[in-house]
Amino acid sequence: MKRAAMTKRIAAIAVVLLIAGIGGFLAAKPRPDAALISSRRAVWTEVTWPFPIDQWGGGWAFQCKAADCGVDVNLYLRPKIGFCNCETGVADDEELDRVGDVDLIGSEKSALGSGRPVTAQWTKGRSRSRSYRVGAPAGKAVLSLAFNSRCDVVVATVVAGDDPVAQEQTVLEFLNGDLVRGRIETVLGL
Repeated sequence: MKRAAMTKRIAAIAVVLLIAGIGGFLAAKPRPDAALISSRRAVWTEVTWPFPIDQWGGGWAFQCKAADCGVDVNLYLRPKIGFCNCETGVADDEELDRVGDVDLIGSEKSALGSGRPVTAQWTKGRSRSRSYRVGAPAGKAVLSLAFNSRCDVVVATVVAGDDPVAQEQTVLEFLNGDLVRGRIETVLGL
């Protein structure tokens, strides 16, 4: 009788340990968080420029779906020939505010912090990135990037969920790719 009780007790302990081990394994298993999403290979599709034509003309619009980028990412890119400060390039937040296209997304923009330098391989000057909250009508967070080459600037505007800054590296990789670099070099005569 004691042996049967002991066997039941050992079996119960084994079951508890097995369940605890499985629970520990599942808890330790990595979740598909931002680190995993950023390691995915972004797939960009060119879409129609969605904004009215203004003094700068149209641009290029690209989209990366949530399945490939973690969230839907919309990238709007266009050159502004002769619009950059030829002396300093896009060296500070004031110049980025002046040349950027955040107003395409909505009015009443407010910066969410200071900008920072970024790099695109095809630029000959300074580049900058800064995030904004845009009011009416969009009510979205927006990331603005500007890259200059002499007196010309190429601006990129990114809309990607509540935190487009999280997509900055993915966007920069795309901007440094052959497709965009080729178009920019053609337009800017590099």
